[in-house]
Amino acid sequence: MINELMILAEATPEEGGEHQPPNPLLPQWYDITWSLVAFAVVLFVFWKFVIPKYRQVLDERRDTIEGGIERAEAAQAEAAASLKAYREQLAGAREEAAGIREEARNQGTQIIADLKAQATAESDRIIANGHTQLDAQRQQVVSELRGDLGKMSVDLAEKLVGASLQDDVKQAGTVDRFLAELDDAASAK
Repeated sequence: MINELMILAEATPEEGGEHQPPNPLLPQWYDITWSLVAFAVVLFVFWKFVIPKYRQVLDERRDTIEGGIERAEAAQAEAAASLKAYREQLAGAREEAAGIREEARNQGTQIIADLKAQATAESDRIIANGHTQLDAQRQQVVSELRGDLGKMSVDLAEKLVGASLQDDVKQAGTVDRFLAELDDAASAK
């Protein structure tokens, strides 16, 4: 019915007496009115329902992204702190290992020095014992030789003198004198 009225209104001549054809570039007033009403309804529906829901989804995504970024930054900071702590522990372990190696070297040097000192002391003791035994054996040999030499000299003197030198006092004096002469002869060479 509205369309028929529109058509009739267009068919009636205007006050100028001439009827002008409608401009195809300018829409009719009723088209503009209904278009505005439909646009207002769509705008109201978008404004009331779609845009708040869209904002809610965008806010959730923004919160999710920002939360993810914050969690990533926190994880990165935690990883950096862990790396720093690991490096500090590693440096401490290296220092401790260097200290242990240095202590082991010092102990090794000390042990070697102690063993050398013990070996030197043992060697000196063995040499001293050897000298003592050698001196004792020399004294024993000298005393045996003196006794044997004294007996031989007495026997020789008896043969030469033709007299008996059985008297111990005479025999000891003769032996001592003979040995003294031997010592003088040995030291003179």
